[in-house]
Amino acid sequence: MAPVNSKEFLSHPEVIQTTRTHNKVMEKRLSFIPELCPVFKNACTELHPDMRHRFKIHPACRDQLPDIIDNPVQSVAGVANPDEHLSQRYTKKQHIGIVFSGGPAPGGHNVIAGVFDAMRSANPDSRLFGFLMGPDGLLESNYIELTREIIEAHRNLGGFYMIRTGRTKIDTKAKIALARETCKALDLDALVIVGGDDSNTNAAFLAQELYNDGIQVLGVPKTIDGDLQAKDIEGNSLCTISFGFHTAARAFAHDISNLCTDCSSDAKYWHVCRVMGRSASHIGLEAGLQVHPNILVIGEELAEFIDTERLEKAKKQGTIDYTAYGMTLRHLSRVICDGIVRRAAVGKNYGVIVIPEGVLEFINEIQIFIIKLNTIIADYNTTHDTDFHTDFFTLEEKLDYLRRLARLSREEGTFSIWNTRDDDLFNDLPDFFQEELLIERDSHGNFQFSQVQTEKVIMGLVKDYLKILQDKGEYKMGIERLWYHRTLESGGVRADAYGPLLFQNYDSDDPYLLMRPSFVSLKTLKQELVKSGTLDEEDDIPSPVKKIYQASVPKFKTQNHFYGYDGRGNDPTWFDCTYTYNLGWTAFSLIAANATGQMAGIKHLEKDFSQWKPIGIPIAPMMHLEERKGRLALVLERTTVDIDSPAFQVVKAMREKWLAAEPGPDDYRRPGPVLYAGEGEDDHPLTLTLNHLAKN
Repeated sequence: MAPVNSKEFLSHPEVIQTTRTHNKVMEKRLSFIPELCPVFKNACTELHPDMRHRFKIHPACRDQLPDIIDNPVQSVAGVANPDEHLSQRYTKKQHIGIVFSGGPAPGGHNVIAGVFDAMRSANPDSRLFGFLMGPDGLLESNYIELTREIIEAHRNLGGFYMIRTGRTKIDTKAKIALARETCKALDLDALVIVGGDDSNTNAAFLAQELYNDGIQVLGVPKTIDGDLQAKDIEGNSLCTISFGFHTAARAFAHDISNLCTDCSSDAKYWHVCRVMGRSASHIGLEAGLQVHPNILVIGEELAEFIDTERLEKAKKQGTIDYTAYGMTLRHLSRVICDGIVRRAAVGKNYGVIVIPEGVLEFINEIQIFIIKLNTIIADYNTTHDTDFHTDFFTLEEKLDYLRRLARLSREEGTFSIWNTRDDDLFNDLPDFFQEELLIERDSHGNFQFSQVQTEKVIMGLVKDYLKILQDKGEYKMGIERLWYHRTLESGGVRADAYGPLLFQNYDSDDPYLLMRPSFVSLKTLKQELVKSGTLDEEDDIPSPVKKIYQASVPKFKTQNHFYGYDGRGNDPTWFDCTYTYNLGWTAFSLIAANATGQMAGIKHLEKDFSQWKPIGIPIAPMMHLEERKGRLALVLERTTVDIDSPAFQVVKAMREKWLAAEPGPDDYRRPGPVLYAGEGEDDHPLTLTLNHLAKN
C-alpha cells in the first residue's frame, strides 16, 4: 500500500466522521430526555407533610440536630393553578450550589441536569454553581457556574467529570466556617450534596449548622453499593435503592455474562469475579440474578449461618461451641469446593464464581480482626497525634508493634484489645493478607475492602482443600461414557473388560463415569490392574487406558477479575437516567418549598414509572450511633441484604439449578448491554422487581 498524505487524509470528511469523539450512539444518548414524574408537569409543586411515617429517634440526634430532627416526610405534589403566594415562592430567583461527594456513580450528571431544568423552568434568572473536586471545592471556594452549554454536553453520561468529586468531610468547626463563608459569598439559597451514607450524614450536620443563616442543605442518595436505603419505624420503604446501583450491577453482569460464555466455550477455567460492595452484598445479589453464576456468595448469609453439626457435637460433650455461629473462612472454602467437585464429576471443569468484595466483613474471625485493628490504629493516631501507617511503614514494623501490645497484655495481666491469642492467629494468616488487613483506612476510618484481594484469600484455601480431595481420590473429572468406549475401542482395547475395574459407576446408566477413588496415581492404577489379573507385573498400562486416567485428573485453573471502577463509570441505564433526572427535580421542589435537612427521594421505584412518587426524606431521624475511627459517631445506617427477602429466597431456590452439576447445558443468563431506552425486562433492578412481585 502506497503511503498516504497525512494532512490530506486526516482532513477527509469521512475520516473526520469516523474518528470524531461523539459517535452516533453518544449523540442519541445526549439527546435523550428522561420522562418526568407527573407531579413535575404542573405549573409548580408544593410539599405535603406525610405524618404516617414515624421514626425511632436516637437521643443523640435530638441533642445534636435540634432544628431538623422533627422534619417529617414530605410528599411532592403538583399544583396546576397555584395562588399568587405559592407562585411567587416557587418562581423566586435562586442561587443554588451542588457538590458531588464520595465515589462516582452513574447518573450524577442527570441530577445536575434535573436541578438546572427545574430551576430554569421556574425562573430563567436563577443560577447554579458546581463546586469542583467535591467538598474541597466548597471549602476552597473553587467553583464554576453551570450553564446550559455545559449541562447539555453531559446529559445521560456516566461519571462525575462535569465538576468531579472528592472524599473530604466537613466535620470540624473550621471547615464549617469555610463552607459558610463560601455559601454567603455566592449568596446561596441552597446547597445540594450528592453522596452516600457519610455524605448525607454530612448534609444533615451542615443543614443544622447553616440553619440560622437561612441556607438550605439537601442530600441526594448516591452509591453503587445499594446500601443507602430508607425505611420508617414500621418498615415502610421511602428509598428502596440509591442511584448508580442498577447501572453498575448491569455493567458487571454484562461482563460476567461474557465470562460465562467464554468458560463454557474452552471449558478449562473457573472465573472468580469479585464485585464491589463494601458492607453489603446488594450488587452481588443483583448481578447473580442477572447472570445465574454457578456459585454466588452472599456475605449476609454467611453471617447468619449456624453449623448444626458442631452444635450437636458440643452438646454431646456438655459444652457450647460459639464458633458454630457464623461461617468461617475454612467452611466457606469447603462449600465452594463442593460445587467445584460436583461439576467436575459431570465433566465440567469450569465455571463462574461471584464474590462481593466485602464478604470478609461477614466472616466472624476476620471481622474481629478488622474491628480490633481499626481501634488500635485510631487510638494510636489520637494518642500520638501522628499517623500509624507513616510511623510503621513496613509490614514487619506493624507486626512488631502488635507483638509488643500482645506482650504487654501477657506480662501486665491487664485487659488489652490485642492479646497473645490474637497475635498467634494473625500470624497464621498469609503475609499478603496480613498486609491487606493492615492497609491504611479511608478518610472515614473504614477498612478499604476494595484493596483486599478477597478472591485470592478464599481461592487459596479452596486450592489447598481441592488438593487434599484429589489426593483422597474424591476430586475427579467425570469421563463421558461414549468417549470412553470410542477411545478404548479405537486403541484396540475392550472397553467392557476395563470399565468395571476403572469406574465406580460403570454398571449404572450415568452418562459420566467416575474413576474409582483408590486410583490416585498411575502406580495405584497399575497395582489394581495387576491384582485383578488384567495385567502382568511387567506389562505397561495400555495407552488408551492411560489416556482415560489422565483425563480423569482435574486441572484446576482460575482467572481472577475485579469489577468496580469500570461499572461505576458506566453510562447510566434508562432506570438511572430517569431516576436521577427526577431526583434533581425533587431537590429543586424541596428548595422551592424552603425545606432543609431532607434527602430527595422517589417512592415506588419498584413499580411502573407512572407510579413513582417524589418525596423529601428527613435525614436526622434515620441516624444512629456507629463506630468510626475508634469512636461512636452519628451516621446514616447502611442497609444490608435481607436474607428473608423474596429476591434472596429466589436465589436460594435457584442455586442448585445455577450450579448445574449434572450433564447438559448450564443455566447462564445473558442480560445484554446497558441501554437508556427503557425497553426490556431489565429496566428495573431485578431485586426490586422480585420483592415487589411477592407483595402482590
